[in-house]
Amino acid sequence: MRRREFVAALGGAAAAWPLAVHGQQDRVRSLGVLSGSAEDDPNNRVWFAAFDKGLQSLGWVESRNIIITRRFSVGDLGRTRTYAKELVALRPDLIFVTNTPAATAVLQETRSIPLLFVNISDPLGSGLVSSMARPGGNATGFTNFEFTVGGKWVQLMKELAPNTQRAVVIFNPETAPYAENYVRPARAAADSLHIELITAPVRDRDQLESTFVKQAELPDGASILIIPDSFTVVNRERIILLSVRNRLPTIFPYRTFALDGGLIVYGPDITDVYRRSAAYVDRILRGEKPGDLPVQQPTKFELVINLKTAKVLGLTVPSTLLARADEVIE
Repeated sequence: MRRREFVAALGGAAAAWPLAVHGQQDRVRSLGVLSGSAEDDPNNRVWFAAFDKGLQSLGWVESRNIIITRRFSVGDLGRTRTYAKELVALRPDLIFVTNTPAATAVLQETRSIPLLFVNISDPLGSGLVSSMARPGGNATGFTNFEFTVGGKWVQLMKELAPNTQRAVVIFNPETAPYAENYVRPARAAADSLHIELITAPVRDRDQLESTFVKQAELPDGASILIIPDSFTVVNRERIILLSVRNRLPTIFPYRTFALDGGLIVYGPDITDVYRRSAAYVDRILRGEKPGDLPVQQPTKFELVINLKTAKVLGLTVPSTLLARADEVIE
């Protein structure tokens, strides 16, 4: 080969190297998604729309450079375990889960496939990570609450419903094993306000209904606190109906509850959490290890009040509380 031809060939090859390397980096990746909610849940659609938009803003376009396999367990633990096995068997580059049971189920199947979680209340206590700052292992993600919010719930309910003498914390122990972490600050706040705090674990819809009926039949005023988990999210319409039917002021963890008729919400902006999680998907798919990425906490909380429901319950919302609200539904 003549020198000029050699140099030309070398130059052409050099120009192709970045493209080849770029092509390797941008190979089609695979993402498994295991959601604890229903696929047709309108709120779930909003959250995943924010997630998908976040991915697109970072260059990940479904069916072009990323394939997403989605499963929706609708809060069913058996279905959650089945779907976890299915997704792990596909050997995706990353698995994204939206609650504690899903994260636990995936980690029981694999300690090598990267796992990214959102809406986890206690990743450290649940054994998902060994440290919040440096999780180690194959999992990291986003928590959905600071446990001190339990005390805030009690304070808000006393302000909104001054006759509150009992604060009843409702949760499913199977899907919310972390509930005690919310109960401790709630109890401290209740004690300071001279309110009796009661925990009411429920495992199905029948127990849920009997708990509301029992509290409605007891003397003195009771307010209900709903712990965030897949069970309460999936059954939110039933919980809202029971709270109104039994005239029990109830505070909920997510904005979606207020939109569906719940009285008051104080909790994180879940849409924002899903949007932010896309950045971790990007970093992991580009080679960073989940164990090196710190677990993130929510940065936006919102107070939402449903005035229509307050009127049905015969409650007058104090102007000071309305002034602090991020959203008022009229």
